[in-house]
Amino acid sequence: MANLSFQPLLFGGDINVYSVARAFHEAYGVKSIAYGKFHTFPCAFSAIIDYRTCPENEEDEVFLQHVNEVCAQLPDKTVLVIGCGDSYVQLAARYKDQMPANAIAPYIPGDLLDHLINKEYFYKLCDQHGIDHPATVIYDKSMGHDFDLPWDPPYIAKPADGVAYWQHEFEGIKKVYICQSRQELLDALDAVYAAGYPDHMILQEFIPGDDTYMRVLTNYSDRNAQVKLMCLGHVLLEEHSPHGIGNHAVIITEHDEALCLKIKALLESLHYVGFSNFDIKYDSRDGKYKLFEINCRQGRSNYYVTGAGYNIAKLLVEDLVEQKELPFVITENESLWRMVPKAVAFKFVPKSYHPRMKALLKKGAATHSLEYSRDFGPQRFWRVWKTHIGNMVRFNRHNKVPEENL
Repeated sequence: MANLSFQPLLFGGDINVYSVARAFHEAYGVKSIAYGKFHTFPCAFSAIIDYRTCPENEEDEVFLQHVNEVCAQLPDKTVLVIGCGDSYVQLAARYKDQMPANAIAPYIPGDLLDHLINKEYFYKLCDQHGIDHPATVIYDKSMGHDFDLPWDPPYIAKPADGVAYWQHEFEGIKKVYICQSRQELLDALDAVYAAGYPDHMILQEFIPGDDTYMRVLTNYSDRNAQVKLMCLGHVLLEEHSPHGIGNHAVIITEHDEALCLKIKALLESLHYVGFSNFDIKYDSRDGKYKLFEINCRQGRSNYYVTGAGYNIAKLLVEDLVEQKELPFVITENESLWRMVPKAVAFKFVPKSYHPRMKALLKKGAATHSLEYSRDFGPQRFWRVWKTHIGNMVRFNRHNKVPEENL
């Protein structure tokens, strides 16, 4: 580690942060510095992270102070500033030109990023580039209850601005509202705006299909805004708890060149740099893949990329520190990634996928973000098992066993 010319500086405290830190440790043996708001697992009690807590992390001046202090302490190293949540990515993009000379924040300009993470703008961009997305209506608070939707329930409702939304939490808040009736939709909208949320809501047609119709696409665009890696994941299981709905739990990587090339053209037209992550659903009614949103960062399930053999930390170092020219790769390796115990995965993933899952487990092409043999001290070992038990309880409470598994 003493001979390395760089230092990862991560912001956040969740599984996204741990997965990025693990990628750096696997590739280079380096211990990442991470700033989170709370002293909680999985980053606390880890031997691969110098985890520092500060409740004011998301305040502009505090964020910049942390960057300045680390850069000053390590003047001979390139400090890679990586946000692992939307608010931190916004801060990194906003202040990247004000950071010390030895800092690199691999993000697009703040104004473009603010546009992209706003789902209203993103869907307009998809329309301009001929990229499919669910039928959508933009809802403004001034519309009240006086509006019509050109499709039948269930209705999907979600915030256009996710960062602003989570700054106005309330009892019963959800990442996404799946409303079975118009009245349920109206009640959800009223609750969101009563809490003080200031922006638009996105109302969408529900695309039929269980979790296995979902896809996730993670990409890396280099310093010259050229896409260099595209890794498509076929989601087999998601969380269904109110706060965790849509979080990936089991993924198998797969290959779809046509879909990837369409997204590549979009990213390069924007002169995008850094990681991007798309949530996608296959619509069996018309055979099209439909985009839900872009995350201007690696997703919380990013270890599925590293686990497939494409270490995301190496992309950053080879591109930004070593200034190498990276090849363009659409991944083809099939691998299994999960965030839940095997018993949960096999109970809630449809049986038709079990043979592929078992084959990948048998040949060692399977990973779990938290199960890292080089980071298994007594305190952490106990917390990993506690997380496994918590996942068993949560999935049994909120997820349904597929009919074919009964």
